Amino acid sequence: MIDASLANKRRSQMTSEERVRQLQIRLYRKAKQDKAFRFYVLYDKLTLDYMLKEAWKRVKQNKGAAGYDRMSIADVEKYGVNQYLCELADEIKRETYKAQPVLRVYIPKANGKMRPLGIPTVKDRIVQMCCKLVIEPIFEADFQDCSYGFRPKRSAKDAITRIKRHIASERMRQVYDADLSGFFDNIPHDKLMILVEQRISDRRILRLIRMWLKTPIFEDNKLTKSKKGTPQGGVISPLLANIYLNLVDKAVSRTDGYFHKYGVRIVRYADDFILVAKKIPEHCIKYLQDILKRMELEINEDKTRLVNVETDPFDFLGFTFRYDKDLFVKNKKYLNIIPRKKSAQTIRDKIREYLRKNGHKNPTELVKGLNPILKGWMNYYSIPKVSYPQLEKRKLRWYMMESLHRYYRRKSQRKSKLYRKNAFEELTSKYGLVDPSKYSYAN
Repeated sequence: MIDASLANKRRSQMTSEERVRQLQIRLYRKAKQDKAFRFYVLYDKLTLDYMLKEAWKRVKQNKGAAGYDRMSIADVEKYGVNQYLCELADEIKRETYKAQPVLRVYIPKANGKMRPLGIPTVKDRIVQMCCKLVIEPIFEADFQDCSYGFRPKRSAKDAITRIKRHIASERMRQVYDADLSGFFDNIPHDKLMILVEQRISDRRILRLIRMWLKTPIFEDNKLTKSKKGTPQGGVISPLLANIYLNLVDKAVSRTDGYFHKYGVRIVRYADDFILVAKKIPEHCIKYLQDILKRMELEINEDKTRLVNVETDPFDFLGFTFRYDKDLFVKNKKYLNIIPRKKSAQTIRDKIREYLRKNGHKNPTELVKGLNPILKGWMNYYSIPKVSYPQLEKRKLRWYMMESLHRYYRRKSQRKSKLYRKNAFEELTSKYGLVDPSKYSYAN
């Protein structure tokens, strides 16, 4: 009795994040110990107070626009978060919760094309997050080490580090750089649900996932039924995508499998992946294409290439991989991993757009807006002992100097104090603007 009261006291002192983590560890361990176990009592976890609080916290952190019902995060706060979550818990408990249509919007891609994005309502995002927190550790126990996208404690940097090890240390020179056509829009619901049901038998959780998959899309003032795919922008979509593509990971990674005997390895980040080996046989590529065809996925032949890294560079996750001459050792080359040209242009476009929209900011406010843009880009491309972005950082520094000079020249009619000075030096020395050439990830 005393032990039980002490345990309850400890639980009451834990944060919602700690309690969620404790539950996830238990689920992960069970899934890892028994690869055939199907979890049958999960739905009740969605109504737990700490689960909903943690789900709300993460949805709020992710920000995001209002969905089909036009209710924003600010509207929920105005209504009262605790009351909103209590009412939502009651809906889930009584099984009266219904998903609302997904709002379809388009965002520009780096190549000038538009990417479709689905925005669920805030309520749907909270319930999806709650469900994700519960089922993610179960599937994490099954996922392969070669996948890095949208997984806890894994990142694009880990994927780039893994690729460098394969190419530079293990001397794998051939790379099959694959691109899937409209992956998120083409996942077949029936085949995806077969994979989900291999681990989950709770019919109410399965009903929720089917509901989200079948939720209609609202676009151009009309509703369209969703027959396949899972919308980019949905909280649970990346997890469902990983569940489906885990089939490819397992096929390539099996130690007794077709690919492994030829030394072929895979590195995947969401729907972007490469095969790498000393030599990739043509029939291995054909076999991979057959697997994807059976999964009802299509490779974009125009963007898919088989290259030898020593002679042909390739791009992956915003980085360019290429062999360059060593300046210090004659007749020697080294693997150079740098930001791709489009990525370098993207940061310049963001800076230019910010300066264009903020023509009347004082130096303190200007620096406050520019620093997150600069730090976000440099943190992504700075991977110690792996990538070499220093040249691009110096180029970015020059771009900042020229841009800020033009910015204050435009303001000269308002008698800006920084017009006749070196604005970049002034802002870095007195106002804390980041100097790209001196910035390191440790900052």
